[in-house]
Amino acid sequence: MTIRVHARNMQISEETRTTTEDRVKHATRIFDDGGNVDVEFTEKHNPRQADGRFKVEITSTAAGNIVRIEAEASELRAAVDSAADRYERQLRRLKERLVQRSRRRDKGLNPPIEASDVEQDRGAVIVRTKRFEMKPMTAEEAALQMEMLGHEFFFFLDGESGQHCVVYHRRDGHVGLIEPE
Repeated sequence: MTIRVHARNMQISEETRTTTEDRVKHATRIFDDGGNVDVEFTEKHNPRQADGRFKVEITSTAAGNIVRIEAEASELRAAVDSAADRYERQLRRLKERLVQRSRRRDKGLNPPIEASDVEQDRGAVIVRTKRFEMKPMTAEEAALQMEMLGHEFFFFLDGESGQHCVVYHRRDGHVGLIEPE
């Protein structure tokens, strides 16, 4: 595993760097895939924003999923601790979802995922097209379907308005709804 620690608008001490690497290594023990982890520190120099003066962003890939965490605090150490804790919780949630999905698939509730179904390149080239029948449903049903599939968003046909809509996961942990005008 490679952990890259860097800063924007500030200098970080060697002690902070080693502490951060240790905390992130401890959190990544959940997945043994040896991926890259990027930790970025940012300092806001605005005295009016003293509460969120230091910001830590952790970005990595685990089991083919991108995991991104942000934490802000008035102290650098507090921001590192908060980010590392949130990162570990996010990895645990991902692991639990993968285990649950595997168990449902073993019971025959979900069809197996083919290797060709997984998009390897995130470029502008369309490599696969999916076609499926869209049954009308409510936004709540679509949100439940999104959770069951483990997707970040879900495109559906609204049964009440007859329009195509999207539900998605927001960064604050809630679910958002996009409707056409």
